[in-house]
Amino acid sequence: MTRILIASRLTSFFASLALLASPGVLLASNTAADSSAPQVEAVHGIAMHGEPRYPEGFSHFDYINPDAPKGGTLKMAVVANGFDSFNPFDIRGVAAAGISNYLYDTLLEYSADEAFSMYGLIAESLETPEDRSYVVFNLRPSARFQDGEPITAEDVKFSFETLTTKGHPFYRNYYADVSKVTVESPQRIRFDFQQTSNRELPLILGQMPIMPAHYWKDREFGRNGLTPPVGSGAYRIGSFEAGRSIVYERLDDYWAKDLAVRKGRFNFDRIRYDYYTDDTVALEAFKAGSFDFRAETSAKNWATAYTGDKFDNGTIIKEALEHHRPTGMQGFVFNTRKEVFSDPLVREALTYGFDFDWTNKNLFFGQYARTNSYFENSELASTGLPSGRELEILNGYRDQLSADIFTKPFKAPSTDGTQGLRANLRTAMELLRSAGYEIRNGKMVHAETGKPLKFEMLLFQKTFERVVLPFKNNLEKLGIDVSVRLVDSNQYVQRVREFDFDMITQVFGQSDSPGNEQREYWHSSTVNANGSRNYAGVSDPVVDELVNLVIQAPDRGELVQRTRALDRVLLSGHYVVPHWHLAKDRVAYWSYLKHPETTPKNGTDLDNWWAEP
Repeated sequence: MTRILIASRLTSFFASLALLASPGVLLASNTAADSSAPQVEAVHGIAMHGEPRYPEGFSHFDYINPDAPKGGTLKMAVVANGFDSFNPFDIRGVAAAGISNYLYDTLLEYSADEAFSMYGLIAESLETPEDRSYVVFNLRPSARFQDGEPITAEDVKFSFETLTTKGHPFYRNYYADVSKVTVESPQRIRFDFQQTSNRELPLILGQMPIMPAHYWKDREFGRNGLTPPVGSGAYRIGSFEAGRSIVYERLDDYWAKDLAVRKGRFNFDRIRYDYYTDDTVALEAFKAGSFDFRAETSAKNWATAYTGDKFDNGTIIKEALEHHRPTGMQGFVFNTRKEVFSDPLVREALTYGFDFDWTNKNLFFGQYARTNSYFENSELASTGLPSGRELEILNGYRDQLSADIFTKPFKAPSTDGTQGLRANLRTAMELLRSAGYEIRNGKMVHAETGKPLKFEMLLFQKTFERVVLPFKNNLEKLGIDVSVRLVDSNQYVQRVREFDFDMITQVFGQSDSPGNEQREYWHSSTVNANGSRNYAGVSDPVVDELVNLVIQAPDRGELVQRTRALDRVLLSGHYVVPHWHLAKDRVAYWSYLKHPETTPKNGTDLDNWWAEP
């Protein structure tokens, strides 16, 4: 399971990114299900493995304040070059910040203090057999769109069909195992699956945003532009200035406001996003009171910029809130579709050019730890040498894997202690020679073709140049020519969608219950799908099989072992130069904002905050 990340908003994941139908999907309507099948009990919630934490009839989630007052305006900043769309589900255009979260409800609601459990929202209950070969959602008769029209099973069918045929390719891959959709009544819809080993499907179908079929009946889905659509969520678009700001207004008559999964949430009357093109300007605007909340991603800013009378007297509060979610992998990502990065020896060599220890000390004030796993900060991360069940899984592919997986624990290169940068560059030189490169006239070239080893680093954040330039300088000592290109955020998004880059900085966010989203990251079926999150161009039959094993894990214990095996194989492929991580959310906010005493394991979520009356 993963959640789509919105760069300008802090959610359970602190941290962004075809018109073909899913193979074999059949959409049916008003067809009765097999009456001879055994009856399945309708339940209020479902866990990926085991039982959900909250019992039927629970009053609210433990990590929220059910008595949080409603009112006030939350002002936020987005550092980007504006927006040109109110459609967050289409690959074309740049959607306004917050729109998918505030405008659209889902069938089920996620619990932020469990590995992966979902509870009824639009659907008051669901039915799925022990083998999870299908799921039935029973919709609440009270569920309404923002124009007052009821939410029906036909709307759910429409949403599924639209997302998987006209929406972002992510949805087509995410729901690829759905084989049939049957509307059984206005409040009842059934999804059948191609295989029974994909236990996550009932839950991730519950994450599907529900759109009104009647609204889109006479409109083209991908051409709505900046016409405010009708949604199903707690907020509607109130006002906006194209590309510069947008205001969401809370619905007083929101149909779900008294449900247990909504108690204490969505408390602000208005949520406003203003767009800034420069983060330094945005930071100064925050301190001047132009907006209320800031999630700080710069260690330098955190150490030096949050000072002054307003911080000393408590007018602005600075907090590092601990979380217990997987931090995922951030790193310099190699586009292995490019010839220059097609050899894993070259990729491994370049990892020795990044001096994390110097960077952390001189740029980050020692705030970070080095990342050594795609599932860092969780029990899912591989460590040491494989053993037990993980080793058993990997042994099935031993003849296709690097011997180092079984003999040498993965550890990102370090310059701490006696292993300085000079020694690391010597190691890099040896690896490059093994890959067929040599130095000619001070340049690293391939011995046979004479092609120089050079590439472009694509950035959209100017502040990241201070991290990239030392890396570039270190590689130039090896005769490698690195150019750094800074583009605006819109151009960056488009180039990344089309895989038009050599190297980028990217984050592979992870949850505590990885599943179908791993296809988007690593599966060969997504390597040439524009807009997929397979940024590195991973195409490996062993990775494909391990991704499928993760998706098919029958219980938590097996999920952990299969994920560790996948992690270890990905690390051995050297698809990224690993960066760093922090197990805290660094936030600053004006003191009239309040948050619950308990922070859930997945971290800070502004939808649980409120304004002091």
